[in-house]
Amino acid sequence: MGEAKKKTSKKEGAAPKKKAAKTAAAKPAPRKKKEVEAVKPVVHEPAAPVVQVAPPAPVATPKVTVAKPKMPNQKFGGTGRRKEATAKVWLIPGTGKITINDKPLAQYLSNRRLLEHYASRPLTVAQVAGKYDVIARVLGGGIPGQAAAVGLGIARALVVMNPEFKSLLKREGLLTRDPRTKERKKYGRKRARRGFQYSKR
Repeated sequence: MGEAKKKTSKKEGAAPKKKAAKTAAAKPAPRKKKEVEAVKPVVHEPAAPVVQVAPPAPVATPKVTVAKPKMPNQKFGGTGRRKEATAKVWLIPGTGKITINDKPLAQYLSNRRLLEHYASRPLTVAQVAGKYDVIARVLGGGIPGQAAAVGLGIARALVVMNPEFKSLLKREGLLTRDPRTKERKKYGRKRARRGFQYSKR
């Protein structure tokens, strides 16, 4: 009996050891604390200066200028108008050539003798035909109006050249600006005065 008690006592004494071992094994191992790394301060380095590269200089190209024909110093000008036409005229010492818009007089007026007479009459009245060249620039209107405008411009240029021509040209009516122009259309009319055609019956 005593031996059995001893055995049991031994067994009883051994049992708590196993339990202790089991409890020791069951307990999880303590976690190691993570070492917190020290946060390093961020140092912003100064940015490199931006170097602006200048664009290449444009290659200078020589300007090509077209030389205009030079007018002689001794020239006399006049402006003439007729209907809707305007003519700027210059008299230059020469051989009597008359050009309108860079064309000879006969070619520009389509060889219409009456219009050529209107344009060149002041030169014949002043008796200077063949002594001066005429250069005219004409805008607006038709051919007959332009021819009369050139004649008035020549007469005014002659007066600028020599005031003694004024009485001679005025006597012939060459310094008078013809005021006759086309009358404007009116409302209720087909033209300035023409009425619309209608039938009574």
